[in-house]
Amino acid sequence: MASVVPVKDKKLLEVKLGELPSWILMRDFSPSGIFGAFQRGYYRYYNKYINVKKGSISGITMVLACYVLFSYSFSYKHLNTPAGRSWAISEGNSQEGVV
Repeated sequence: MASVVPVKDKKLLEVKLGELPSWILMRDFSPSGIFGAFQRGYYRYYNKYINVKKGSISGITMVLACYVLFSYSFSYKHLNTPAGRSWAISEGNSQEGVV
């Protein structure tokens, strides 16, 4: 006989698509609940990648890669503006006459 697990106690990957709205509504969105979720995620990451006997550089590399992507996403609008590419126009590399 299969054991019945309440929707609230299931992990996200175990939730069926029809149960997803009720599962989301059962989450704790208070400041302490959100803080607890981040804390659990940090400890899970730390124990899986950093605090190991035979460690490698992969844990630190993931943190640095996330930092680079996060920083780039904030700078993308600034990097994509014509003012950011003013050096190309000042050196005569203008694209106005290119067909």
